Amino acid sequence: MKKLLAFAVVAGGVFFVIKRNKDAKAEADLWREATAPVDTQVNGAARNGSAPASTGAGHN
Repeated sequence: MKKLLAFAVVAGGVFFVIKRNKDAKAEADLWREATAPVDTQVNGAARNGSAPASTGAGHN
């Protein structure tokens, strides 16, 4: 009976460590995605389909 209880405790510890590492990796991936630089323009047009804002240079 003691061996079974010891095995259950060890297995629970292993699963806890695996879950904690998986959660930490997910948090790191989310943080990396949230703080990554964003390319807001593709070929001179904004990603949302709108035209780039004019600076007014050359327009009267």
